[in-house]
Amino acid sequence: MKDELVHHTRLSPNCNDRKLPITMAVLHYTEMKPVETALERLCDPVAGVSAHYLISEEGEVTLLVPEEMRAWHAGASFWRGIKDVNSASIGIELDHPGHALGYRPFADAQIESLIPLLHRIAKQYDIPRANVVAHSDVAPARKTDPGELFPWDRLSDCGLALAVPKIALGDVYDNDGAFYLALERYGYDITDGRAAVTAFQRRWRPRKINGEIDGEIRAILFQLLLDRDRGTAR
Repeated sequence: MKDELVHHTRLSPNCNDRKLPITMAVLHYTEMKPVETALERLCDPVAGVSAHYLISEEGEVTLLVPEEMRAWHAGASFWRGIKDVNSASIGIELDHPGHALGYRPFADAQIESLIPLLHRIAKQYDIPRANVVAHSDVAPARKTDPGELFPWDRLSDCGLALAVPKIALGDVYDNDGAFYLALERYGYDITDGRAAVTAFQRRWRPRKINGEIDGEIRAILFQLLLDRDRGTAR
């Protein structure tokens, strides 16, 4: 059955069988221009990378790997106990120059195509908002995409991602060790602590990204965990 949200199909050979059910969606940027360069790489068997979808800045959606297959988009990654993120996720690449080629806001047409696609995926696989994540969330020591200008608020307004929480109780962690343990409990790989803090800031406090633990991010993390434990932040 044709998916009305997909404009083009260009199947990549870079995929294999899944070993886990789909419980996540991971958002990337291509960091390549023009878009054809990214499409060629994602379909190049020598490159060995792929994604399920690529969305151009003009809003055109290309299917690269069928959803039932495991695309090779996340690489070495981790989220909430899952080490094989590729097996558990749908990978969506956003056509964008990235930090290397002139970082800029994401095109409206692109986000307007992403939202209904992500809505269909989240509904079909019952993906919780907390599992719609950035590549930098699942690979903090390696990746920065889609970066601090990605409009998470537009996704959260549509119920597709968690919003930055409203802080009720403030900073409760009295040392960095307690914060790191809480960060791991939330889902991050804390092997490289500074990288994990930077990734957390990029997602939850993008106006200030310095890799340093402070009272504001401690309060944000505590609120995220509190909301999750209360069942209001699925």
